[in-house]
Amino acid sequence: MKRKGILTKETFGLIMRRYARARRSGDAVDAQELCDLNCLLGTLCKSKNARKAQEVFDEMVKRRKRFVPDVKTYAVLLEGWGEEKNLVMLKEVYKEMRDDSTVEPDVVVYGIIIGAYCKCGKYNEALELLREIEGNGKCKPSAHVYCSLINGLGTEMRLREALEIFERAKVAVSPLCIPTYNAVVGSYCWSMRFNDAYQMVEEMRRKGVGPNSRTYDTIIHHLIRVNRTEEAYFLFQRMAGDFGCEPNLNTYAMIVRMLCQEVERESFRVCIYMFASLVNSLCHECMLDDACRYFQEMLDLGIRPPGRLYDNLKEALLDNGKVVEAISIGEILDSIRKCPWTG
Repeated sequence: MKRKGILTKETFGLIMRRYARARRSGDAVDAQELCDLNCLLGTLCKSKNARKAQEVFDEMVKRRKRFVPDVKTYAVLLEGWGEEKNLVMLKEVYKEMRDDSTVEPDVVVYGIIIGAYCKCGKYNEALELLREIEGNGKCKPSAHVYCSLINGLGTEMRLREALEIFERAKVAVSPLCIPTYNAVVGSYCWSMRFNDAYQMVEEMRRKGVGPNSRTYDTIIHHLIRVNRTEEAYFLFQRMAGDFGCEPNLNTYAMIVRMLCQEVERESFRVCIYMFASLVNSLCHECMLDDACRYFQEMLDLGIRPPGRLYDNLKEALLDNGKVVEAISIGEILDSIRKCPWTG
């Protein structure tokens, strides 16, 4: 490659990543430019080896003095220590950065530090740093910074403070993004204020920023947590008809777990829910033969299907040109309606 003149920085980056993941960072340490060093440090940190990254930094920057670190160099180290929840080392690197007159912390750096504080439950320190950022005027907090704080404070049920941060975010960041609104929805749910969570969803609609599947998943998760399973299932059913909010794998996993937990208490009703969830999911994935099979199995077990379930299946069949199957299922249901129900 060298003789052909096709070596690039990306090639060197790939080689360093291979060395780092093989725990042979010593072979990769002879970086030629600062961007190469940053790449190596980033790879080590992503491999959950922040200590080795720190050793490389100390060797190349402090002892050999081969490089003058930039803001990205420090950001990579801060993120590595933050992911490992080592606040002692994170604060040490941050202090070194502040003492370095050639480097000024930026919004990415502040976001990393606040995120690390939140992961470690140090919300007061995170709030103090936010006040510092807002007060110095050198750097404007990002939506990610506010979102991390709202999420963290919400999980601690410090709802009033979470909402105060949200109001500050509305002033500082325009327009607000979906994750920030979702963080507020989650905060309301942690405090069991579901009506307020639903109102926030409506505000999202008015502002044109969602909701999305994550919004629904958040509310469903908390409804299940407090045993409001019927409400959770009703919300799950609404998702398919809300554009951009269709159920995903995580949604189905939550619903299946919920239904399995309900089996011993209310087995017959749960059977209805489980079959309905399965048939609706198969329709959504266009696996219509399987959907028809499970719908028939439901009837064979003497379970009367909800009308909405039949409508969904019929609509999916007609949309995919399966007119005969749609008519057949309709005839079966008509015959059932004319007979006494013994299920």
